[in-house]
Amino acid sequence: MRIFASLAVVAGLLAGGSAMAADPIVIKFSHVVADSTPKGQGALMFQKLVAERLGDKVKVEVYPNSQLFGDGKEMEALALGDVQLIAPSLSKFDRYTKKLQVFDLPFLFDDIAAVDRFQASDIGRSLLRSMEKKGFIGLGYWHNGMKQLSANTPLRMPEDAKGLKFRIQASDVLLAQFEALGANPQKMAFSEVYQALQTGAIDGAENPYSNLYSQKFFEVQKYITESNHGVLDYMVVTNTEFWNGLPDDVRAELEKIMGEVTTAVNKMANDINERDKKRIAESGSSEILTLTKDQVSAWRKAMAPVWTKFEGEIGKDVIDAAQASNGAS
Repeated sequence: MRIFASLAVVAGLLAGGSAMAADPIVIKFSHVVADSTPKGQGALMFQKLVAERLGDKVKVEVYPNSQLFGDGKEMEALALGDVQLIAPSLSKFDRYTKKLQVFDLPFLFDDIAAVDRFQASDIGRSLLRSMEKKGFIGLGYWHNGMKQLSANTPLRMPEDAKGLKFRIQASDVLLAQFEALGANPQKMAFSEVYQALQTGAIDGAENPYSNLYSQKFFEVQKYITESNHGVLDYMVVTNTEFWNGLPDDVRAELEKIMGEVTTAVNKMANDINERDKKRIAESGSSEILTLTKDQVSAWRKAMAPVWTKFEGEIGKDVIDAAQASNGAS
């Protein structure tokens, strides 16, 4: 009887082990913006496609609007394995590689099409793996859009920004960008920006139209200058150990899905920004200011020293490759 009992216990353990092995791999996808933004839509699309194709093997849980971690903590959470996917802005990575600072250089890209070309280039693709030894692998670039300047003061010339407090991400390049204008940059978590603008703790910020609308920044900013002075893009990032530890077939399918979602996100980002620009204009809460060519030239000239300051850290080859993307066919 003892033999049969022992066999029954072993069989039970084996059955339990099989059940555990059949449990899906859980991927927590955490981000800091609204579901309605390009990044928010991309995360939900990724979740949907994974459920359709890998439903019995992988489960994706999406946590928007800093529900799990704010933008100051998400990289640490990824390193610790508390989440498996995040999509921080490219400004968040200068602690891990200085090369990605190229995306913060002011007036580097003429438009989002130039950004596309650079990110698809050999150098652009290589930057996705530039943090692998630090424990992070980039899976794709997601657009949010070109950045605009907002404030309660009309910003038509660079000197209009002098003395104003602007919220920035934790980026040395963005710090230098506003210091070049004589402004006072304030590093601040994204979740704190609305209240800071509302109370006057800061005077302005830089954001694509999708952020200006979805976070209601336009309600507490009288003017938006359509400067297109920089790009706010994201890198979808995973933990190196987690990613390399996935079964080969699962990882291959996830890479395929991520590629499809990236293409879709980057197509929809422009549409969302155009839609939200129109909504802001129609609201009457903010006045959108269009710059003349001479005014744009003045802003470019004022911010030009930032390029020189960071060329050594980023690498002239990376900057040259990014510049070459402008006006290409």
